[in-house]
Amino acid sequence: MPTNLLGPEPTLLPEEPEVLESIADADFAASDVAMAHPTSSLAWALLADEAYEQGKTLESYAFARVGYHRGLDALRRSGWKGHGPIPWSHEPNRGVLRALFALQRAADAIGEEDEVERLARFLDDSDPVAAEKIRSGE
Repeated sequence: MPTNLLGPEPTLLPEEPEVLESIADADFAASDVAMAHPTSSLAWALLADEAYEQGKTLESYAFARVGYHRGLDALRRSGWKGHGPIPWSHEPNRGVLRALFALQRAADAIGEEDEVERLARFLDDSDPVAAEKIRSGE
């Protein structure tokens, strides 16, 4: 793989086959997935989405915050140094990107403007297409 002369190489998180297997079941419960896989950003992002859709903004914020921190842990374990691409095209990265999006959305709902701006920059710096992909349901 050639070295990226313009910045750090993209961070590619490891796959989570057990999590994907759990959510492939049409009857899965996001809470069960998070309990079975508490280190998974995707599991927490799913819980945040579910809470948000139910009008539970603070719960969504809390779940997204856990997913965000679990994502930071996973990124660091994969060599991330606090900046650089986290491509949406690499499916295992989508959990942390979805948690970022969910945290930004919930922060906006509670009026935490500084965090909304910071998370928007973080998400855009990670992958400029991620937010649009998440909004479109991809």
